[in-house]
Amino acid sequence: MNINLTAIIKSTEGNSEAMKALLLQLLVDSRKEAACIQYDLHQDQENRNVFIFQEIWESQAGLDLHNSQPHIARFVADSTNIIDGPAAIHKMEKVA
Repeated sequence: MNINLTAIIKSTEGNSEAMKALLLQLLVDSRKEAACIQYDLHQDQENRNVFIFQEIWESQAGLDLHNSQPHIARFVADSTNIIDGPAAIHKMEKVA
């Protein structure tokens, strides 16, 4: 069963471009994973500090593997000083 996921990440004020660079690298690396069906990044037009990933993973096992990848650990380490709180992760169920 596919896993639909929305992740909301916020950068601290003045760090949106630095965060975007980190997230774009995360996107490139994540899209290479076998279980990745979709991994799209969006940036809020009014609050440039807000980024949203729309993700679809092949399975929970694929998502678990994604979360254990070196590029995830690298993002966590590199974003420590520019992330505004923890990412909000929502597992979604497609209704229609």
